[in-house]
Amino acid sequence: MKKLLSLFLAFGLLLTGCSSKTSVDNTKKIGVIQLMDHTSLNLIYDSFLDQIKELGYSEDQITFLNANGDMTNVETCVNQLASDQVDVAVAITTPVAMSAVKLTASMPVIFSAVTDPVSAGLVSDMNAPTTMTGTSDAIAVDQIIELAMRFVPEAKKVGYIYNPGEANSVANLNKLEEIAQEQDFTVETASVSSSADLQTATTVLAQKVDFIFVANDNTVAEGMPIVAQEAKKLNKLVFTGADSMVMDGGFATVGIDYASLGQETANMVDKVLNGTAINDIPVKVFDTDLYIYVNSTYAAELNVAIPDDILANEKYVAID
Repeated sequence: MKKLLSLFLAFGLLLTGCSSKTSVDNTKKIGVIQLMDHTSLNLIYDSFLDQIKELGYSEDQITFLNANGDMTNVETCVNQLASDQVDVAVAITTPVAMSAVKLTASMPVIFSAVTDPVSAGLVSDMNAPTTMTGTSDAIAVDQIIELAMRFVPEAKKVGYIYNPGEANSVANLNKLEEIAQEQDFTVETASVSSSADLQTATTVLAQKVDFIFVANDNTVAEGMPIVAQEAKKLNKLVFTGADSMVMDGGFATVGIDYASLGQETANMVDKVLNGTAINDIPVKVFDTDLYIYVNSTYAAELNVAIPDDILANEKYVAID
């Protein structure tokens, strides 16, 4: 009986898969703008591409544009998608999504990896978007700081490196300062305008604080290995807002698997191309099912012991 049921289920899944792919309109055009190259964003786009192809679309249907971290290039990319008259635009990161707002007059826009869509002015209601929707990588700042205090329990001053030009980074700084008031520690900030500023900013900041926290700031993420390298010289831990930033040298975080953002973004694009209205697709916030990522190499270099309960946690992921 179990074998028969399994056969029916397998056959049903097969039919579902075939139905999905044969319903795809291969004349539809998808435009994607990515802010820059760094591990988090590359993970998002790679998983988006894998999922969109799994849904039956062709890579030939996608126009992929990389702004290389230049906001002037972002505007050029936005204008190109408008000129190309793509059927749906995908904006990866908050700065790109904010620039892509003007596209909503002529096409649906799906954003990905936007920390706070409301503060960024992209939506007024996460459950009932009007002109654009997408996926949010809202950071569990409270849980990351809680994790940090497990490793640096006597911390009284926390360092925060960010680009003030990124709305997502400002939103996370506000969250950090609220937590600081509640938990009686102070926040020391270091602002950067490009990844070239990171070495000096990290060195100066690390001498003043007990540990460093960097959120999902794209400028910082681009130069994450530099931040980690300079912090380790001064025996300081760097807690991050993304698993990919731990992969790039950070010490630890509590967060999502960024590949899931890309997959869900692709699913939303598929819905739109199949006739679902933007206002029928709520913003997807990835704030549950979080993992604990720890860079075991970083821990070994600074002789930091990882608590047994973290090691035993089923959500613990060691990154070498």
